[in-house]
Amino acid sequence: MSPKEMVVEEVVKTDFAAAEVHYKNFCAGCHGEQMQAFVDRQWKKGNSQEQIFASIKQGIPDDGMPSYDTTFTDQEIMNLAAYIRSGIAKTDQFKFGETKLTSNIVATDEVTIELDTMVYNVEVPWSMQVLKDGTLFYTERQGALTMLKPDKTKVAITGVPAVRNRGQGGLLEIELHPDFENNQMLFLSYSKMKMVDGKEMGTTAVIKAKLSGNALTNVEEIFEALPYKPTAHHYGCKLEFDKNGYLFISVGERGFEKEHPQFLDNHCGKVHRIKIDGTIPEDNPFVNSPGSIKSIYTYGNRNPQGLAVNPVDGKLWESEHGPRGGDEVNLMKPGHNYGWPVISYGINYNGTTFTDKTALEGMDQPITYFVPSIAASGMTFVNSDRYPMWKGNILLGSLRFNYLHRLVMKGEEVVKQELMLKNIGRMRDVTQGRDGYIYVSVERPGAIYKLKPKVRS
Repeated sequence: MSPKEMVVEEVVKTDFAAAEVHYKNFCAGCHGEQMQAFVDRQWKKGNSQEQIFASIKQGIPDDGMPSYDTTFTDQEIMNLAAYIRSGIAKTDQFKFGETKLTSNIVATDEVTIELDTMVYNVEVPWSMQVLKDGTLFYTERQGALTMLKPDKTKVAITGVPAVRNRGQGGLLEIELHPDFENNQMLFLSYSKMKMVDGKEMGTTAVIKAKLSGNALTNVEEIFEALPYKPTAHHYGCKLEFDKNGYLFISVGERGFEKEHPQFLDNHCGKVHRIKIDGTIPEDNPFVNSPGSIKSIYTYGNRNPQGLAVNPVDGKLWESEHGPRGGDEVNLMKPGHNYGWPVISYGINYNGTTFTDKTALEGMDQPITYFVPSIAASGMTFVNSDRYPMWKGNILLGSLRFNYLHRLVMKGEEVVKQELMLKNIGRMRDVTQGRDGYIYVSVERPGAIYKLKPKVRS
């Protein structure tokens, strides 16, 4: 029987349980336990049922793939090919077509949304914060901080620190003190530059300042990640307050030395927790560990691009970029190791694998993960009465696939997911403002939208 003839039989006879065992024993070491090497690229020999069958049966000697002609029967190879195709089919959910979002009225599963354009045609609007009266603060990566008044008048804020505007660096996150209305205190994370032995190096730094009119005053650096690195990406940069008024800071592994996240003698690949003056909370998990950075809250993180505290129970959640596959949403627990790069659901950008492990004792599993990578960006919990249908949900942006991702939660479990605002643009940030509205920022061109729920007729 030819492979083409076997396709019909395969639909009826496929034994995915056996095929999954064969895949893990013979294929996962090179192609990833979750088929990461398959879901995110075009294959040299094709990805139809017949082409996969031929590749497994005959091998691809030039690429180092052996023949499995004598290892499996033809039916077992066909079942294995079908199992692989079932895994790569999940990429279809991100095929929205090429058409940009053209209407400001967008339907979602449970509510219709009107997109109110707050800002348009700016550079890269990286981060936003909104006051109860609707005053909006936003950063642009090139180094600008702007206050948008309720009447949409723009006010440029002066006194912003100089930034290393290269790659993914620049002026990054803005966070307002919980009592900002009274103390006018805000916090900025940015890529800081210095010369080391004649070479330009960068890191993630955080300043606090007081807003006086349209100027930052009393500017003070309260955090500096070490060591400085020559790379211009994976800064992390996210800021979030906990219920005790302590500040969480995410720092990426800087894309330079993968071992950094697993060691406690550096700031890279970690989430940190400090007081607003830069000192260390007494209950941080490593304050009594010799040689450890005392601000470390969690470690084994790659490039955390979202931080959000659940307003119901005060627990911290995080989203982070994997490489090719393996973006994660994590519940952050003090002192816990999240595994990067020892365990991962991702592969290298060139299609090779760097680990065959997705789980190990002593390393936390993500609450959910994404294969292929969606390039998860900012995230927020919804607790506003303006969106009763979304209360308790997590929203996070997708840079790669240009949409807003909704996670419906039941406790600490994801029970439903929805892809919303498809093709709106590279979504850089999402936040729930103090006015109760949800705001999203996108790139190319840079814009900020308020999501206004409408009653369905």
